[in-house]
Amino acid sequence: MNEHQQHFLPGKPREKATAPVPRPDRRFYAQTQAFGRFGIRWFDPQIMPEEHFHGHIELNWLTTGSMDYVIDGRPLRIPSGRLVLFWAGIPHQTTAIDFGVNHDSRQCNVYLPLDNFLHMPNLGQLTETMMGGGVVMLPPETIGADTLTRWYQDYRSGDAERTDILKEEIALMLRRAAVTGWDILMEPWIESVGSTTRAASPLRYVVAMIRHILENLSEPLRAEDVAKVVGLHPNYALNLFTEVMRVPMHKFVVRMRLIRARSLLFEGSLSIENVAFESGFSALSQFYVQFRNAYGLTPRQMRAHYLR
Repeated sequence: MNEHQQHFLPGKPREKATAPVPRPDRRFYAQTQAFGRFGIRWFDPQIMPEEHFHGHIELNWLTTGSMDYVIDGRPLRIPSGRLVLFWAGIPHQTTAIDFGVNHDSRQCNVYLPLDNFLHMPNLGQLTETMMGGGVVMLPPETIGADTLTRWYQDYRSGDAERTDILKEEIALMLRRAAVTGWDILMEPWIESVGSTTRAASPLRYVVAMIRHILENLSEPLRAEDVAKVVGLHPNYALNLFTEVMRVPMHKFVVRMRLIRARSLLFEGSLSIENVAFESGFSALSQFYVQFRNAYGLTPRQMRAHYLR
């Protein structure tokens, strides 16, 4: 996603939108492409010259027509009027577009950073499906152009509170979907490590390592222990993780702990020391350094700013 390109609203004159006001956490996401930045854009659907992958759960919505994808070498057609979700860390490419009867199809994409998605509570099987390489389609009544346009305006406003509310609305939408269900466009294919139905793949090992990390985030996490879960040599496991996720395992762990810490800070009931401990930081000084480097504020400053 190129945030410097023009963004358009459906049915509006095509003029360049105001650039978002920088936020303290934007530098955190800019340090690596492994997770990407949060973003929303409206644009004319485009055929992609080659496949690519990036660190998001990607949400696609078309006004009219349809779009053909190839995801990990398998063909898939996305219809209009339905919100479609997939893990964009799996190579994907748009190969054909039906612009509709009036040739006026517009596309809205929401780019949800993988680390934010993995920390969303109560998604259950939806998280498993995404991380398993599945592609899902939410019911038609889930969302429409009006809500997506409002989300886009919130995102482009540069207002931190509006953006936070927007992200909460997305999380609630996905939580509702986890309860009410969805349609499968492509079945999950990244099976659990230990399955004997097909040969092991790098993605299967990495997904298993991610699950173990998330389930044990508040505990000490040594590379040897994570590698043992998938039965790999520690050095090989570390290299494999970096190759697939495009970020070293220790940086992934720190990032996930910081996301958890930020969430706990907003709950407001724990002391800063307990927030650090519950997030898996063994030393308070280390927590302060990592948090300030990531968000540009100390934990106390962030709590005071957002809970005032």
